[in-house]
Amino acid sequence: MKKLNGTIIVTYRCNARCTMCNRYKAPSLPEEEISLDTIRKLPRMYFTNVTGGEPFIRTDLKDIIRELYKKSDRIVISTNGFFTDRIIALCKEFPRVGIRISIEGLEKTNNEIRGLPDGFNRGYATLKELVDMKHPDVGFGMTVQDKNAPDLVPLYQESEKLGMEFATASLHNSFYFVEAKNIIHDRLMVAQNFENLINELLNSKSPKKWFRAYFNHGLINYIFGQKRLLQCDMSFDTFFIDPYGDVMPCNGTKDKEVMGNLNKQSWDEIWSSKQADAVRRKVRCCDRNCWMIGSVSPAMHKYFYKPFFWVIKHKFLRFFKKKKYSMYELKVVRDYRDGKISKEELDKLSTCDLTASVNNGLSTASKEQLNKKSGEEIVAEDIKGQGYISK
Repeated sequence: MKKLNGTIIVTYRCNARCTMCNRYKAPSLPEEEISLDTIRKLPRMYFTNVTGGEPFIRTDLKDIIRELYKKSDRIVISTNGFFTDRIIALCKEFPRVGIRISIEGLEKTNNEIRGLPDGFNRGYATLKELVDMKHPDVGFGMTVQDKNAPDLVPLYQESEKLGMEFATASLHNSFYFVEAKNIIHDRLMVAQNFENLINELLNSKSPKKWFRAYFNHGLINYIFGQKRLLQCDMSFDTFFIDPYGDVMPCNGTKDKEVMGNLNKQSWDEIWSSKQADAVRRKVRCCDRNCWMIGSVSPAMHKYFYKPFFWVIKHKFLRFFKKKKYSMYELKVVRDYRDGKISKEELDKLSTCDLTASVNNGLSTASKEQLNKKSGEEIVAEDIKGQGYISK
């Protein structure tokens, strides 16, 4: 069997209070979260993203990584950077593990969006410590929206100074984010900042950054509600698994789509099941047009010729131009500028649904705990019990 691309959601507990994600209001019960026995049943993977919630809330994360080391060629953990000592200790033990810390803008903007006390300084200090110890795979990621778009290029430039990776995303809605109302309001302003970033990337000497420029071009296309630039193959060679052991195609669906449960089944039983095939048929008809790195990165490798020719065109055929890219290459952007399509029409093309009720993907037991306390209270008590103080 070929190696797959996997994302392991080890917990839904989160200590951040991000304005674009309500997962912190819907945590999982620690005793229900994916076990080491289930981790051992995962298939061989060429890349594994470990995420949450906040993965470092799990005190046994080192044990999880130890098992994944045996199964995956490359592992990257997505975190908010709050648990600095745990992050540093894990990286000392597992020097090949990548760390991506979510930073949503410069200090004031980041703290307003993420809702963590002193979150920017804490995350930045963690990044700096990793750089100082010469950890080889460090970076930060930013979910771009109206509020933080002007910080996009300054943050990229900061990453360049520190020699870090810089990842981008835009607002999405799904059961995973427990959100249905995220939407970009000033698309031209946000797109302009993406255009500026794309030109910075194209003007670099790094081939990796040239292909990241293509990814960001796809984000402009996405925020204007257009069809994906590359086919989505989630559930064919890529999967997600949630804290309850449910194997899913991705985290971008409106409701949770389940291919099988690894707590109860073997991997081969799930992957070749009728239930999995039914989910794959849904993926082939999916109209959400998500553009997240989890689905786009494997697609860029699989359909390499499309981003390759885009890069050739923009990097080399415009060699002597400082501005190698314009967002107006996209017809929809020109049409919006010229008044041929309205904001209301674009809003209807987005994944935003102002009347949707969101399925949060929780188990029955995890939902029941919310009858007594809020998700924020549950997680704050949990973290306090671990010896940390969280808002």
